[in-house]
Amino acid sequence: MDKFPLLMDGKPTGELTAEREGLYTWFSARCPLRPDGLWCAWAVGDRGELRLGVLEPEGAQGHIRRRFSGRLTAPLGRLLRGEVRPAGAKEPENWEPAPAPEQLFRAPWLRQRLKGAQGAKVRLSGETRYLALPYDPAKPFPLTTLFCFARLRSIGGGTYIVFAFDRQDRPVF
Repeated sequence: MDKFPLLMDGKPTGELTAEREGLYTWFSARCPLRPDGLWCAWAVGDRGELRLGVLEPEGAQGHIRRRFSGRLTAPLGRLLRGEVRPAGAKEPENWEPAPAPEQLFRAPWLRQRLKGAQGAKVRLSGETRYLALPYDPAKPFPLTTLFCFARLRSIGGGTYIVFAFDRQDRPVF
């Protein structure tokens, strides 16, 4: 079992433990809770982050114990620490224009389907690349072969279909 500091507002407040069990990793977090809302525990690695879930109150303490598969924990890289964040907090999204989105990928099938796409946006979060394509219900769905991986989102006042890809250009749920 490995132990890591659990930070709230950048200050140590508790402990995060990670324990490998076959193809899975168990995460446990415990810390004092502030009474001003719901709080989520996060595992933070050198390549990405994983939301563990909402801390359950138990008196003045909060705790959570969750198990995740290796597929979900691999994008973290080397685990560095845990963090406690407000449940409603979202990570900042720095979307950049992608005038030629096909050039972002190596996979020929993806490059072919993205060629000529207009108004695309891209952002990176750890090892994950997010691609946002403008969505118009009156037009064909972008990247129909990946429709089950898509999320409909509002970005900067526009409606977009957002896809996530790993370093090997594979879609990520």
